[in-house]
Amino acid sequence: MKHFINLKDIKTSDLKKILKDAKKRKFKRKNLSTLDVDKGAPLKGKILIQMFEKSSLRTRLSFYLAIRQLGGGTITLRSNELHLGKGSESIADTAKILSTYGDGFMLRTDSDEKIKEFVKYIKIPLINGLSPSSHPTQVLSDVFTVEEIKKKPISKLNICWIGDSNNVLNSLIAASVKFSFKLNVGCPKRYEPKKAILEWIKKNKKTINIYYDPKKAVKNADVIFSDKVISLNDKVNIKKKTKDFKKFYIDSKLLKLAPNSIFLHCLPRGNEVSEKVFLGEKSHVWQQALNRVHVQKSILMYCFDKLR
Repeated sequence: MKHFINLKDIKTSDLKKILKDAKKRKFKRKNLSTLDVDKGAPLKGKILIQMFEKSSLRTRLSFYLAIRQLGGGTITLRSNELHLGKGSESIADTAKILSTYGDGFMLRTDSDEKIKEFVKYIKIPLINGLSPSSHPTQVLSDVFTVEEIKKKPISKLNICWIGDSNNVLNSLIAASVKFSFKLNVGCPKRYEPKKAILEWIKKNKKTINIYYDPKKAVKNADVIFSDKVISLNDKVNIKKKTKDFKKFYIDSKLLKLAPNSIFLHCLPRGNEVSEKVFLGEKSHVWQQALNRVHVQKSILMYCFDKLR
């Protein structure tokens, strides 16, 4: 049994195995319909319990299809339907019940502490579908998409992030250490990655480049990543934050400084990118979203010790 909680805690060799398996699985599904099961139905009889404390579209759909295509099934719960950490039922008790009824548990949560608590007590694989500090399934799928489009290892590419320092960037930074790729971060002052993240990078004898000018950040980039600057539950002064990010708007003029680049966005989008860029020929956001299914299938295989 293996958990999938944060990229920084998973061996690079295992991450590469997941990507290799996903590539094979995607190729073999070329002539299959959406709900056709992969040959051998490797997770036949398994059930994945999903729980969402935060809104979800791509994570919900992709994990549903992932487990179904592997021959298993899924049940989806919302935290307000449970006694999660409230009343007389503790997270420890909830974890024991989940372990009794399910074979795997995917949690999309508003609390890193809840994930830590579940890890203590759960007896089945736990997958982090998103937490305040990390979005590992998204970013590993993004690595897959980059290599698929650019047709070379991500270690040979220049990656750029334009936007806020959030859970997706945290996982992208972890990926930059694991896969040894150059990462430029373009953000306003006071929106840099947290000190603990920067110290972890240094501890691992790696570096990232932080620029307060988006033009410098995108120079020579092969891939430009972004995310919604104002999140749904962002407890900030929205007017001030929007003003702070004004010059970090991603438009065609900015992309001209990186002529060989592609654009990726984990969605949902906001006002950080122009319609022309988002729907333009450099954008691969729909391919990026669909690849979540293929990579998450291989993440499930990893968690169930089925990777060969």
